[in-house]
Amino acid sequence: MGFEVAHAAFIQNHLNRRNGERRGRLERGHRHGEKLFCQNIWWELKGSFDALHPEYEVTDWRGKSYFADFAYKVPGSRVTLIWEIKGFNSHVKEMDRNKFCMECKRELYLEALGFRVISIAYDDLENNPGLIVSLIRMLLSQYEMSQTPCKPVVFEENEAIRLAVKLSRPIRPKDVEDHFEINHRTAVRILKSLYEKGCLLPVSRGRNVRIVQYELTRAGMDSLWQK
Repeated sequence: MGFEVAHAAFIQNHLNRRNGERRGRLERGHRHGEKLFCQNIWWELKGSFDALHPEYEVTDWRGKSYFADFAYKVPGSRVTLIWEIKGFNSHVKEMDRNKFCMECKRELYLEALGFRVISIAYDDLENNPGLIVSLIRMLLSQYEMSQTPCKPVVFEENEAIRLAVKLSRPIRPKDVEDHFEINHRTAVRILKSLYEKGCLLPVSRGRNVRIVQYELTRAGMDSLWQK
């Protein structure tokens, strides 16, 4: 099944299950930007629209309905990700201070309820979808890892790379020890394995050229994007 057929069936399925304003909102709100997200991002990532909900209704702190562009209820998890497509004109150029404050409060409220809110620029959907797909793949891997069989050693290495990214400095065995709550020897093994795979470069110190920390390489970063 190609994208156009799958997308039409996806929208029609949700229309059939809705009535009143919820149906009207989907008919009016699912426009070019939303379809571009479906085609350039979600279809590329998943090849289907399972668990994705267009024009997803939530109630804000005032008790009023708000419709997010998309919600993704992660299978096997309680996590729901909210996706917002933001065009420059509607979300920046034409936004006054009051609308800006309302949007910030709404996103904070959704986060407080336990949703994860992710904003994506419309221009990136058109001009840089490959990078957005890679970044979203990184994000989803935090929640969907349990859905894909993964050997413990692979999990450890993936998490060590994530830790190296978060540190924004060379990673040390001590960092890995504290993160995983493991012994020094195991931490060194994980870092050495990543070095042998080209994901890390050793940083030596002292006359004995003792390796005490590692720098993340571009290959290491790319491997995380491709998970």
